[in-house]
Amino acid sequence: MAACISSQPYPKGIVEAQPQPTPTVRPPKVGQEWVYQVRNVFNQEVIDVITEKVVSVGDQIRISRSGIKAGPLPDEIQSPWGYVIQDPHWSPPQKFAPAVPLWPVQLNAKSSGYYQSRYQVLGYPDGNYFWGLSMDASQWERLSVTAGQFLTLKYHNEIPYFQSQDVFRVSNYREEDLWFSPEIGRWVIRRSFGRYLLGGMRWNGALWEDYLEWELISWK
Repeated sequence: MAACISSQPYPKGIVEAQPQPTPTVRPPKVGQEWVYQVRNVFNQEVIDVITEKVVSVGDQIRISRSGIKAGPLPDEIQSPWGYVIQDPHWSPPQKFAPAVPLWPVQLNAKSSGYYQSRYQVLGYPDGNYFWGLSMDASQWERLSVTAGQFLTLKYHNEIPYFQSQDVFRVSNYREEDLWFSPEIGRWVIRRSFGRYLLGGMRWNGALWEDYLEWELISWK
């Protein structure tokens, strides 16, 4: 598998000590915007360029999304800031109850947590499925991307054995690495994949979901 996924280089930053004082996350404000180039990790193909923009702030924070190729995409909704209740990152988009953290609750390299929730697939309110997220921060890194250089907290998400709305899937697994910048209130790079089994399959032959890397190319 390692040979298959080496086409898109793994992000590498300069390791930094825990900043003092601990950075605070930029609060949401209407008009804030992040633009990402999305690549297929297997072959470095640019899948799309996606713009995410804060369009309303209140009890809920709504982030509109659109792709140059895909056109309008489902919104992301947070409530409160840093906790997602409508998450369009995975396919299909999910609605969580209770909300799930998007970045470590404590911004330090020793932060870890496990969060259980239930989700519905957007547009299909009759189904309700288990979701369990393990989030572990590892280190601070100064990372250079197209949008500039940022101090980021690197953390790892693992979602083992969640339930899928697809009744033919008998086991599911997702994993991702993220480099979160408190300065911009969002990740600078997000690298995600998922695998799953159908009946009779073993993990050494598991099927792949998309394996994508999101890189920040501009923000405001």
